[in-house]
Amino acid sequence: VLSSSLPRLVREFVAQNNASQIKHVIQILSQEFALSQHPHSRKGGLIGLAACSIALGKDSGLYLKELIEPVLTCFNDADSRLRYYACEALYNIVKVARGSVLPHFNVLFDGLSKLAADPDPNVKSGSELLDRLLKDIVTESNQFDLVGFIPLLRERIYSNNQYARQFIISWILVLESVPDINLLDYLPEILDGLFQILGDNSKEIRKMCEVALGEFLKEIKKNPSSVKFAEMANILVIHCQAADDLIQLTAMCWMREFIQLAGRVMLPYSSGILTAVLPCLSYDDRKKNIKEVANVCNQSLMKLVIPEDDEMDEAKQSMTLPAEPTSEESVSKPETASSGESELDITALNQPLSFPCSSERIQVTLNLDGIVQVLDCHLHDTSIGMMTRIAVLKWLYHLYIKTPRKMFRHTDSLFPILLRTLSDESDEVILKDLEVLAEIASSPAGQTESHGPSDGSDVRPGPVELHIPARAGQLSSSGMKALECSPSTPTMNSYFYKFMINLLKRFSSERKLLETRGAFIIRQLCLLLNAENIFHSMADILLREEDLKFASTMVHTLNTILLTSSELFQLRNQLKDLKTPESRNLFCCLYRSWCHNPVTTVSLCFLTQNYKHAYDLIQKLYPLGV
Repeated sequence: VLSSSLPRLVREFVAQNNASQIKHVIQILSQEFALSQHPHSRKGGLIGLAACSIALGKDSGLYLKELIEPVLTCFNDADSRLRYYACEALYNIVKVARGSVLPHFNVLFDGLSKLAADPDPNVKSGSELLDRLLKDIVTESNQFDLVGFIPLLRERIYSNNQYARQFIISWILVLESVPDINLLDYLPEILDGLFQILGDNSKEIRKMCEVALGEFLKEIKKNPSSVKFAEMANILVIHCQAADDLIQLTAMCWMREFIQLAGRVMLPYSSGILTAVLPCLSYDDRKKNIKEVANVCNQSLMKLVIPEDDEMDEAKQSMTLPAEPTSEESVSKPETASSGESELDITALNQPLSFPCSSERIQVTLNLDGIVQVLDCHLHDTSIGMMTRIAVLKWLYHLYIKTPRKMFRHTDSLFPILLRTLSDESDEVILKDLEVLAEIASSPAGQTESHGPSDGSDVRPGPVELHIPARAGQLSSSGMKALECSPSTPTMNSYFYKFMINLLKRFSSERKLLETRGAFIIRQLCLLLNAENIFHSMADILLREEDLKFASTMVHTLNTILLTSSELFQLRNQLKDLKTPESRNLFCCLYRSWCHNPVTTVSLCFLTQNYKHAYDLIQKLYPLGV
């Protein structure tokens, strides 16, 4: 009876422009039928509401709230048949109203997202028809309220149900395809959820999500000036550390594009990026693609550090942190960051100063404390691969070259681990380590009056050249307590002599290192630094060594290098002639230490063409059986 007489009654009310009677009819259909306790009444009410909507025609838009709400309520009905009838009824209502339903889009989307996961295949099929109709309407319209929809999309995107995820991705793909809808502006709201869906067990859903992310990345490349890079940087850092290979590779590809497109805007997030990228550099061939992209990210990020980062005045630097004192917070924060997630807190300190759409360099600050903390943690981690260790050392070298003044504040804390790294099993790691140590020992920035260690402890004494710090002033328990730098020792900076002392100390405590790598290390240092400086300072230190056996062994090693290494060719020529005061001074210094080993003393005399003295020495030593 309802279905036959209702449309005629409604059309009459429309003709009479009797809105109150129309609302009354809809109310009866809703309250007494669609929301009834009896299933048959609910079914009748749903059919009646659909019929009413058809009868209203274009005027149905005036009553959509009243028509839609009871139908959506039936989406939750326990009876699958009633849920199907509700789908059918809403389909008819939407089909008649078309674009007029857009103000109610959120409630429709919410209802459909639930039906997408319905266990009944008929209900699911009905919801898919309604879904396609709604997508057509959105695609045709230019009045879609994207701002109002984003909060709902952000909430629903974290669903774990496969069908709900598929539903969400399908809508994102549709919205991406509409020219008048700029979903890219709201990408930071949904990017994390997209990466989570990318890890779904369903290949189909993963593929759909890949396509959606790929479309977003294409749009980012086309319009980088309008992209909110800074708001998405930490999201990528998290997913670059994902256990799922597809998520990690995709996030790493995004990170590569972000660094190349946004440039220095990404600098405040460097510590987090390095936390994610560095471990990937040691991946084997099973993760070759991730390793290659991570390497590009690492190289591109390194290029963003420029000498101007070392020249930023303290006033500007203090602006990068929201609270004070900066000298303590900038250190205390990184100390807690041993993992990828906690590292994000370090980078967040600089967020107020990052402007995603700005190209002004002055507004971006290098968070050096956070970067050094990450590099230091990786050097201390014995489980990391060789390529990661090499990358860490390359970073340290690069930072000492580009930002030496700021880096020397961290030198006291980095120095011990750099010395320990000389015991690494990889020659390539040791070479890079020596490059860093050589730069520390020779940089003019190391001669400044006071840097202070980054952790605020064990401050070195004043600016005297080659002054031996209290910690490093001894090679044995008492043998060098009174040692001061020799006035005759050629100097580089205040860390050079400290380096020589600690290197010999390491050789003394690790004889295996001296035997297997000692000559290699010293020869490389002679290439990186001044060979005369190295031999002069080591001879000066060994002169006061109490462990005579070590002193003899060390002198023998140095002598062998001096006589045979191609790196020492010029120094040998200088000692052969002894024409200059410097060469004669060097000979005297070496001679005193070479006396720890009689054979080396004689060979030094032969090298310097002091044959008469060599003969006298042999005569003296012969009774001793030498």
